Amino acid sequence: MTLPRREPAPAKLNLTLHVTGQRADGYHLLDSLVVFVETGDVVTVEEGPLSLELSGPFAAELGIAPDNLCLRAARLAGRNVKITLEKNLPVASGIGGGSADAAAVLRALCATPREPETLGADVPVCMASRPARMQGLGEILTPLPALPPLHFVLLNPLLGLSTPAVFKAMSCRDNPPMPEQLPAFDDTAALIDFVAACRNDLQPAAIRLMPEIADCLATLEAAGARLARMSGSGATCFGLFETAAAAQAARATIAAAHPGWWVAASGLAPGAASL
Repeated sequence: MTLPRREPAPAKLNLTLHVTGQRADGYHLLDSLVVFVETGDVVTVEEGPLSLELSGPFAAELGIAPDNLCLRAARLAGRNVKITLEKNLPVASGIGGGSADAAAVLRALCATPREPETLGADVPVCMASRPARMQGLGEILTPLPALPPLHFVLLNPLLGLSTPAVFKAMSCRDNPPMPEQLPAFDDTAALIDFVAACRNDLQPAAIRLMPEIADCLATLEAAGARLARMSGSGATCFGLFETAAAAQAARATIAAAHPGWWVAASGLAPGAASL
């Protein structure tokens, strides 16, 4: 491993998120179809001492704390390194930003700790940053074949939403999982149809806590999205569009109408889609 090393930290999207149960210790069981998109943070790792510098549009919102996941990842790897984080993703927004950043640090250090999930339930899936079915607490991962191309618009009202509060507000914690055998996603239409038939079980609770999420979903649908859904515990929502040009046009329209929102158009992260 040679430093310095620059690693992308692509945003994670839960195309589906079924909450299938709750353990006695309070942790929830999930069944989720996860993908990664081109939009994301960027991590640069150099020789130490251990430190963290922030840049990017959301650096001020994140701030530097001793328990920052990038620093924790370096400590877990047993390395004293200088980390620079270009924070392009909204903080605590349901798209795995912190987990993706921690995973990028571990990849840059070629570190494979035994228990990356101690940094967060999403860190194991973010290590590979490839499409996967994520089950259990997030530790049961089934890689998926390369997916057909997908074109997204990501939308966040830039309002804070607590993940524990969303789980607490759920009315049902014992929901059906996805089918045991996932279908072959032969083309984009088949994948979108499958996702549309599934759910994000956290979405209704999140909307009750933050009605602006419903506004984001309605805005995406009005802009021509074939499907609009919240990712993770929110508040980021995504719309799936027919083409990259349609997604870019929708992004421009939404950004002009809602200058206070974060809006991005993106495809799947490199290596995630078939040609």
